[in-house]
Amino acid sequence: MLMAIDVGNTNMVFGLLEGETLVGSFRLMTDTNRTSDEIGLTVCEYFRRFNWTTDQVCDIIIASVVPQVMYTLTSAIVKYFGKKPIIVDDDVSPGIEYDSESHLGADRSVSCVAAMEKYGKPLVVLDFGTATTVDALSDTGRYLGGCILAGIRVSTDALFQQAAMLPQIELVCPDSVLGLNTIAQIQAGSVMGYIGAMEYLIRQTKREMGYGQDVKVVATGGLARLIADNTDMIDVVDGQLILDGLRIIYERYKREQKE
Repeated sequence: MLMAIDVGNTNMVFGLLEGETLVGSFRLMTDTNRTSDEIGLTVCEYFRRFNWTTDQVCDIIIASVVPQVMYTLTSAIVKYFGKKPIIVDDDVSPGIEYDSESHLGADRSVSCVAAMEKYGKPLVVLDFGTATTVDALSDTGRYLGGCILAGIRVSTDALFQQAAMLPQIELVCPDSVLGLNTIAQIQAGSVMGYIGAMEYLIRQTKREMGYGQDVKVVATGGLARLIADNTDMIDVVDGQLILDGLRIIYERYKREQKE
C-alpha cells in the first residue's frame, strides 16, 4: 500500500491506496502542538482497527502547506513506519509547467496534476478549503494563473467574531435570498453570496483563458459539494483529487528512478 498524506491548514488527510483504489482514509486536525508519538500512535490505532500492519505500507508521500508540522509528522513516520517520506517540492516535483516564475503551493499543484490526468485539458480546478483557490490550465497543461479568496467558513467565522450580535451558523444554502430571521439572512448572504462570487470567477477565468465557455471545471475540498449542488457551473466534484494526485506523482517518481 501507498500512504498519501495531504497536510492542509485545518486537517491532515491520510489515504491508503492499493494501485488506483483508495482502500481507507482518515483525518487528524492539523495541530502544531501535537507530538510525533501522538501522530504515530493514532495512525497505528487506525491500522489495528482494520487488521492492517505498518509493514504493508511500501512508501509514504506527503503534500503540505503547513511547514510547522512537517518535522513532527516526518519524525512520526520514521519512528513508527521506519521509512523516510517523499515530500512534494522537496524530494519530487509535481511537474507543472508555468508561463512565469510563479509557483503553486503543493496542494494546488498536486490537485492540478490529478485533474489533468483524470479529466483532460484545458481545465479550471477549484479547491474549497480553508482558503478557496481557482487554477487555470491550458490545453497543453501549462499553468495560466489563478486566484485565492478566503474560504466560506473563514468568512462566516470572521463575521461571527467581529459582529457582537451575529451568531455562528450552519453552512447550508437557504431556499431564498430574502431570509426572514438573522440566521437565514446570514446563510443567504454567506452561502448564496459565495456561490455568486464563484460563478463570476469561473466565468471570468474561462474568458481570460480564451477557450470559450466549454472548459471543464473540477472542484475538490470539504465544501465543494455545498457549492456545486447549487450552481451548474461546476462539472465534477472529486473529493479524492489530492490523494490521487499524490499517487500519480509517486508512480511517475518511481518510474523515473528506474530509468
